[in-house]
Amino acid sequence: MTVSLTIRRPDDWHLHLRDGAVLRAVLPESTRHFARAIIMPNLVPPVVTAADAGAYRDRILSALPDGAAFEPLMTLYLTEDTDPDDVAAAHASGLVRAVKLYPAGATTNSASGVRDFDKVRPVLERMAEIGLPLCVHGEVTDAEIDIFDREAVFIDRVLDPLRRATPDLHVVMEHITTAQGVQYAQSAEAGLGATITTHHLVINRNHILVGGIRPHYYCLPVAKREEHRLALRAAATGGDSRFFLGTDSAPHVDPLKETACGCAGCFTATNTLSILAHVFEEEAALDRLEGFTSLHGPAFYGLPANTDRITLTRTDTPVVFPAKIDSGDGAITVFDPGYPVFWQAP
Repeated sequence: MTVSLTIRRPDDWHLHLRDGAVLRAVLPESTRHFARAIIMPNLVPPVVTAADAGAYRDRILSALPDGAAFEPLMTLYLTEDTDPDDVAAAHASGLVRAVKLYPAGATTNSASGVRDFDKVRPVLERMAEIGLPLCVHGEVTDAEIDIFDREAVFIDRVLDPLRRATPDLHVVMEHITTAQGVQYAQSAEAGLGATITTHHLVINRNHILVGGIRPHYYCLPVAKREEHRLALRAAATGGDSRFFLGTDSAPHVDPLKETACGCAGCFTATNTLSILAHVFEEEAALDRLEGFTSLHGPAFYGLPANTDRITLTRTDTPVVFPAKIDSGDGAITVFDPGYPVFWQAP
């Protein structure tokens, strides 16, 4: 049995840090293990311009724990009024590494997202010219489309036409949740990647609904049937460089989760690496964990892999994680995989 595993320091290619007290509380949970992270821009108000991104980056850096070596990779929130020149300047300066597409109303703080995709075509064309990736929340929001079908419909109705119209655009399908998402990512020879979250490798929709509603398993895109979870596990552990880790760790204080209309998001930053080692061990794929967490993402984004390393250790007794992180604004519940985990991350 493998008792320790040393890998290059990983990166998180999809992370929510929020702002204010929550930012200060959750940031150490990511900096403990990750060297870099793509930072989501769906604040209130959203991070739309280069100036917004610069100010947010400064707030993140000011909240870093003493001695932490962590680089926030900033993104811009795509709106129908986004200025292509501002996007290009933000990219040229090195400040912004991607632009995030939220269909309006698709998830938390997405009201400013895109309704008419023709209106953002000039921005997408400029991004293709300068090599700036587009990170996509891949769900339609039509009321007549079942929530469990929204990712598959988005691929057919929006994503594939968008990529055909702008073939040089690099696209990341973020937090894919379906076998259709896996298959579409595998269909591309270049220019298309897909992130997979930790929690979607662990839960299916039964975890949310069977025996009572469990709000801390509710996320968007929502977890799907077991067949889709298994497809995600095969993709994540299979060694295919088109798939890489984006935790979508999304903190909300408990009163916003445990309510009649709770927020979507699973907070996984604290125990992601331990859970991933458990999953990869179950799939007899520990030798592929480094690729998924530390190599495939930098290669897609055109960045060097981290040179420093961390060692995970398999313990004889289950690792104990905090049940909650106190933010000052309220407690944030840490994702519970529902089974004991024996891999300890430093």
